[in-house]
Amino acid sequence: MAKKISILGSTGSIGVNTLGVIDTFQDEFDVVYLSTFQNNKLIIEQAKRYRPKALVVVNDSNAEDVKEVLEKENIEILIGRDGLLEISKRDDIDLVMNGLVGSAGMEPTINALKAGVDVALSNKESMVMAGDLINNTMNESGAKIYPVDSEHSAIWQCLVGENIEDIKRIILTGSGGPFRTRDVNTFSEISLKEALNHPNWSMGKKITIDSATMMNKGLEVIEARWLFDLQINQIDILIHPQSIIHSMVEFNDRSVKAQLGIPDMKIPIQYALTYPTHALAEWGELDLAKIGKLTFEEKDIEKFPCIGLAYESIRIGGSAPAVLNVANDNAVYSFLNKRIKFTDIPDIIEKACNAHDLVKDPSLEELLELELWTYEFVMKEIDKK
Repeated sequence: MAKKISILGSTGSIGVNTLGVIDTFQDEFDVVYLSTFQNNKLIIEQAKRYRPKALVVVNDSNAEDVKEVLEKENIEILIGRDGLLEISKRDDIDLVMNGLVGSAGMEPTINALKAGVDVALSNKESMVMAGDLINNTMNESGAKIYPVDSEHSAIWQCLVGENIEDIKRIILTGSGGPFRTRDVNTFSEISLKEALNHPNWSMGKKITIDSATMMNKGLEVIEARWLFDLQINQIDILIHPQSIIHSMVEFNDRSVKAQLGIPDMKIPIQYALTYPTHALAEWGELDLAKIGKLTFEEKDIEKFPCIGLAYESIRIGGSAPAVLNVANDNAVYSFLNKRIKFTDIPDIIEKACNAHDLVKDPSLEELLELELWTYEFVMKEIDKK
């Protein structure tokens, strides 16, 4: 029987790649739900091709066009944030692929897990903001999370058959982004075009900027803490410019396991969709002889302060990572809209983290309130720039 799939963010990079994987295994999956923020053209194409039971257009000012085109297709069309939350609660599916970007993905993750539905999670912000809450929800419902980030998928695969007590540390690799070798004294001159030019990966704009600031790696540290039940001193970052080793696990006996592959998101997506199998697929093949050389460097927290801010937030705990995450979301979008400089991003995040009143064990309601507080704080800071 085909596995029933919901894809949140189906018109984004992760969503499009997920549908590419499904096309390869088309008899094994049934696409039941799709969602987009505002890409009308693509969601209409996807709806006609995959015939979902329902779809969501989150930007309600765009939704009427979609409804008009698809009115005779017998597809339920939901509108706005409420529509997204509604389909994330439905339990008539086997797996939710959460490819949403930013803090908006947190509540749908929690809804799906509460409904007892497994989640293939690309939205790292869910775990960053609500890792403890999400783990408690999984314990209550029995639903599971399958990591989709290439780094966390790599750790997940390396840990198959291993005992958590045998882990000395995990090593999250990162390319270093487009500014790994750039003089830090020129960072204030970085243009949007330069920041969007990632050397290895083809990703959405927001995550590409996170890679440029290396906040992406900091968020991955926080996510790994909750996904794998590790202490923060067991999670390290290693710069690996070729992006071939996706991450590593070092065990107590000092042996190390690594997961390798070409930088193609369809590979970790496929593993999340087809777990526990490694089904035959026609993605590009890793040719180490052709690559020739793999190199490594230490992380540079002084050059990329977002890494240090992330580590500090998880050491503080409570609501600190949530504020870090939301502040980053809004600072990055302001940079994408050319309202602030590249170097303003970590400055604004640090100010928000220092200004907020820490909540030790935030509930979902408190996290949503903090999301609004952080947004308002960041907008005031941006207005000062």
